[in-house]
Amino acid sequence: MKNRILFSILLTVFSFMYTVSAKQEKYIKHTVTKGETINSIAQKYKVTPFDIYKLNPDSQNGIQLSSVLLIPPTSVTTSATSVAVIAPKAVQQGNPPTTHLVQPKETLYSISKQYNVTVDALKEANSDLLKNGLKIGQNIKIPASTGEQPTTVVAKIEPVKEVVREVVKETSNEVIKEAPKGEISYHVIEPKETKYGVSKRYGMTIEELEQLNPQILNSFPIGMKLKVSGTEMAVDTPAKTEANTSTITKPVTTPAASSSGKKYLQEYVVRPNETISSIATTYGMSESELLELNPELKRGVKPGMILRVPIISKKELPKLEPSKGQGNLMDKLNTNARKQLALLLPFNISKIESDTLNTTQSRLKKDKFLNLTLDFYSGALMAIDSAKVLGLNVNIKILDSQETKNTSNLANLVTQENLAAMDAIVGPFYQFNVEKLAELVPQIPVVSPLSKEAGKKYPNLYQSMPSTELLRTSIFDYMRAKGGNVLAIVDPKKSSVKQYLQDVQKGVRIIGLNEKGGVVSDSLKVRLQKDKINFVVIASESTSMILATTTAMMNLQKEYPMQLVIMEPNETLDYEEITLNRLTKLKLLYPSFSRPNESDGANQFDAKYKKLNKILPNQYAIRGFDVMFDTLIRLSQDKPFAETIQTAASEQIENKFEYVANTVAGYTNKGIYILYYDEDLTIKEAL
Repeated sequence: MKNRILFSILLTVFSFMYTVSAKQEKYIKHTVTKGETINSIAQKYKVTPFDIYKLNPDSQNGIQLSSVLLIPPTSVTTSATSVAVIAPKAVQQGNPPTTHLVQPKETLYSISKQYNVTVDALKEANSDLLKNGLKIGQNIKIPASTGEQPTTVVAKIEPVKEVVREVVKETSNEVIKEAPKGEISYHVIEPKETKYGVSKRYGMTIEELEQLNPQILNSFPIGMKLKVSGTEMAVDTPAKTEANTSTITKPVTTPAASSSGKKYLQEYVVRPNETISSIATTYGMSESELLELNPELKRGVKPGMILRVPIISKKELPKLEPSKGQGNLMDKLNTNARKQLALLLPFNISKIESDTLNTTQSRLKKDKFLNLTLDFYSGALMAIDSAKVLGLNVNIKILDSQETKNTSNLANLVTQENLAAMDAIVGPFYQFNVEKLAELVPQIPVVSPLSKEAGKKYPNLYQSMPSTELLRTSIFDYMRAKGGNVLAIVDPKKSSVKQYLQDVQKGVRIIGLNEKGGVVSDSLKVRLQKDKINFVVIASESTSMILATTTAMMNLQKEYPMQLVIMEPNETLDYEEITLNRLTKLKLLYPSFSRPNESDGANQFDAKYKKLNKILPNQYAIRGFDVMFDTLIRLSQDKPFAETIQTAASEQIENKFEYVANTVAGYTNKGIYILYYDEDLTIKEAL
């Protein structure tokens, strides 16, 4: 899997110049036959029912014999560092095409550019067909070309895949285009108008409208004069109401047929843990009314499904309870203002390209750091995909930080990629480089994804990995909160640990050792208490000392309540000499920045990851998802990133993010789990 990912990166991402044609994806037309269902059709073409519903919204109300459905092809995503995009030569002089099958996301404006004709010419040639607007699957006539040559657009694509320059949109073979050119008209924004309504009126997409008017990216003020393409189209405008910020609102002009009393509909993306009952309650409907609008719900509700629901005022909405572990971050998503996010990963592609001694496969076998990077990257892509489902409005750049422990190309990236204009940056990996970036862009939140090192403090630096000091502190805080008798057995070689206990963790009683540095059972016994839990902290990497300590504890366990404790990860406990049975009997207790998760959501994540990558995710892949997704939802709030830290903690697949201000400057994550080995051979969270 990693070999395939890296090969893809080398082949398509970091080529010096790669020329592609910006052709539309070819969609399959399927005619419904007797006995077919959406599920059977989806299985036939190896897509999901959700994919078919997106292209054929009317099919959500059922499919009819002989009706035609558009089926999406398998999508392949590519990109390059620098891409020369040649506008498709759809019109060849002497042999112009006569018709065009309308594809998803196409507009009259984009078709006019593709065939080098005007919007008005298209309307004139299809006056009867376009009475109700342009629709997917229509075969429209293409008038003769003006004979002008297609333009060439040079687009700068972020390295490492065409990773969703707009996560709210579907991933496709699109590229970043210059602002549309051609015939221009003007429109003055009226009260209650939206980007969606204006763009639809003039046969454009919202993206095309924003390209012509960059000033409306983050606002849409009444009275502003906008550039628009072509002439105004007659459209049926829905009643305008205050949008519900927890939904993706795309007004549908068809009146609702249900008895809900609401005339117009909007689309709603189902979130995790929602039910038919909870959604119906949110929109003031009965379950039967919701099912009437969305017959596919009879087969069950799944996260990511797009449903039709009535447009209602925010005042009519009941207050939604926060999702477990998310505070109120998930319920206050704001998709109106577009945010900019950069992800800096150490692919070090220049080194790979210049390595003439090692093949890609051999490098993957030897280069642990590259493997870690690719794992993290694969998880981050899953987070971006989840953000798309939620409709988060974020532009994402993924860049090669080209870093080692003390070097990087950050200074060049800050200048060339305008990182000072980002709303947040995730990465790089090494502490030295993260601190350097925080210094170079002092106004931008910089999230350190993996480093636990303590270094310089910057007010814009967010250490997402809990520090070793916090891990230690958390376990002692837990033992004291339980009213325990805390004892410690410290290896003579661990003098710094002994000093730490004496200076910082006062009240911890250190057990004496014999002349050879060994554990004496009687020395431990005299310190134990019968009326409270005895926590025995061991700080040693000596197998013999650990075996002696645990043997003594097991012999005394019938008389005294006790539990074995470590302050930080200890690889010695993984040795065969120290059996798992020994650790479970003593319910080994320890602090951790991650937790095991067997919930339905975690299992679904594992299944989806395995389907994409052919293996289950490791800790770095999950870390990549958790850090990236936490950052994305914090960016998508009404408040600035720094203020979301004070709003709520966030808990993802295996990691918790509970940032607190450092004493000097910046923020650190204190999201730590206290875990223990249970006798059923599972790891559980201590309560």
